Amino acid sequence: MSPNTTAPDKSAAQKVTRAPLGLKPDSNRSLVKTVALVVSVLGVCLSLYQLWTAGLMALPAMVQRSIHLAAILALTFLLRPPFPGARKDKLSVWFCLDVCLALLACYCTFYICYNLNEIFARQGDWLPMDLWVSAVGIVLVLEACRRVIGNIMTGICIAAMIFAYVGHSEFLPEILWHKGYSIERIATTLWLTTEGVFGVPIYVAATFVFIFVLFGAFLESTGGGQFFIDLAYALTGRFSGGPAKTSVIASGFMGSVSGSAVGNVVATGSFTIPMMKKVGYRPHVAGAIEAAASTGGQLMPPIMGAGAFLMAEFTNTSYLDIIRIALVPAILYYMTVLLFVHFEAKKYGLEGQPKDALPKLGATMMGGLHFLIPVAILVSALVMNYSPMMSGFVAVIAIFLTSVIANAVKTAVRNGKLPAGSPEIVSAGRFSMHELKELLKALEKGARNAIMVSVACAAAGIIVGMVGLTGMGLKFSSLVLELSFGIKVLAILLIGLASLVLGMGLPVTASYIVLATLAGPALLDMGVPLLVTHMIVFWYSQDANVTPPVSLASFAGAGVAGANPMQTAFVSWKLAKGLYIIPIVMAYRPLLGMGENYEMWHWQVGMTILTTALGLVGFAAALERFLIRRASWLETVLLVLGSAAMFWPAIKLPPGGVWFLPGVESIPTWTLDVIGLALFAIVVFLQVVHKPENLKPLPVELAQGAS
Repeated sequence: MSPNTTAPDKSAAQKVTRAPLGLKPDSNRSLVKTVALVVSVLGVCLSLYQLWTAGLMALPAMVQRSIHLAAILALTFLLRPPFPGARKDKLSVWFCLDVCLALLACYCTFYICYNLNEIFARQGDWLPMDLWVSAVGIVLVLEACRRVIGNIMTGICIAAMIFAYVGHSEFLPEILWHKGYSIERIATTLWLTTEGVFGVPIYVAATFVFIFVLFGAFLESTGGGQFFIDLAYALTGRFSGGPAKTSVIASGFMGSVSGSAVGNVVATGSFTIPMMKKVGYRPHVAGAIEAAASTGGQLMPPIMGAGAFLMAEFTNTSYLDIIRIALVPAILYYMTVLLFVHFEAKKYGLEGQPKDALPKLGATMMGGLHFLIPVAILVSALVMNYSPMMSGFVAVIAIFLTSVIANAVKTAVRNGKLPAGSPEIVSAGRFSMHELKELLKALEKGARNAIMVSVACAAAGIIVGMVGLTGMGLKFSSLVLELSFGIKVLAILLIGLASLVLGMGLPVTASYIVLATLAGPALLDMGVPLLVTHMIVFWYSQDANVTPPVSLASFAGAGVAGANPMQTAFVSWKLAKGLYIIPIVMAYRPLLGMGENYEMWHWQVGMTILTTALGLVGFAAALERFLIRRASWLETVLLVLGSAAMFWPAIKLPPGGVWFLPGVESIPTWTLDVIGLALFAIVVFLQVVHKPENLKPLPVELAQGAS
């Protein structure tokens, strides 16, 4: 190197690298800085807008949601490249295209706000411009979905629109045929009404999901996130996967009071998901655990959502009896989620840490006690029946105020000046420039964190709109009844499938009402007691929260975790398997104490609870391939067979028996229980005695890998 050569300015390069876009620095630094500034301003404005509409002024639904979606789509096109390798840090065709897409998104949504009254007045009598704006808006949502979520979700949305257009096909059952709809009808329904893109999913994203994502961003920016992580370590750090187990329990308690799965995810997930990621859980697994646990809150007494009150009316049963019979299945569900959490931690070697390596509980509490105030305010507001939006708004303001006051007090303590009105306290209490920058960063981060879940919900609105337009949900329920052939277990599984389809277009309560009306009589005709029938339908009406492709609780968890929504949805679907198994047990065995000669204290009820619990242990272990250690394939098969035996009722054999059981015409339930318990005991024995080297825990790096 010649003497005249100067070393490159590393600090300048680092500043460009740290720009909100995360773009590569080159000669066009001014362009990068300009776009980064636009993104920052747009993100801050979106967060302030969401706070304003949450706590100060309510806007018409279409206006509120369209402005939210405009900002989200603009941020998506400015931040996400159209494909890997497309550079956005210089003036190029792709850069210009994305700027045009962002402007188009703003125009298509501004068109709704500006012409809202006229749009309402000419419902069905659309202008050519209405069609063009709708078509462009839908394409923009699909492109944003492709960039953020991936091709699978985009493909499902396109398939739903093709189904609505075609109407009938030789490849579809005749019961699903419909008259078919024009491109104009499809496009305007999806874009100019609240039955499509601006329907229930984007409503969820644009209201309390965003406000709680912002709540989490404020917590992290003010140091509250680190406080709760340290607190979780101090309380549960000695146990394997401790923060995740804390998350499940906390979500159960919160969900049992709040009655909202998505609200529960964003409320408790703001604390629990960062804890789980810190301890080693993969981001999509952390989001899925929170989604599965929060969904169980709808099943846990005393609140259980609005559906439980409807069940009491439909069955002419006191609400106290509903709570009594719902408690045991809800506990079994949460036990299943806890088992998955435990096995996940053990499988990847996420062991607890020594006590001396963990934060001290007393010092942690003293250093961050003020962060408990916003949490207490949030929980109190939810319990007092304030809306999630208002609760989140108050909590965000509380975080900011308590942080400013705490910083002022800490500064005064360091200076040794505590008397009220002293100049040091007054000076420390002023809103400094540093705090202003941190506030703006938190507002921007909240908007950026909301991109993934909002885009996913906007795309889900396309599926929702097509389900409603074609009437596929109700037709599917009728198809379920035809295909069950009088087989109880098949009818139950098909009802679960119907509830998934209905859940795409209906809230949980509405899904329960439709299923109870359409599918409930089929179970009654098969001999299932009335209350058991409604409990089965009620449980299955929850599955749309955690089952792809439209799983709002999973999408909310993915937004908080910064994970892929579809990947999170599939993991939450696995974790919530108790949601599908336990209703089948209800139908065949006296798990609820329902049926002839059964009461809750009957010995067969107690035996059913025991075998169901052990069967769920075996089933979770088989799915994770881990019990005491990693399971071999033989052990996994034995676990599956043992669990199935403990779930299954008595088996009727042909007259005269079969070749290996001559003369035996049925296998009673207690025999299957003994077989299942024996197989489970064999696996436990093998796991304790035989510990091969190739079945040791997986490297922890795998658990901490990319989402």
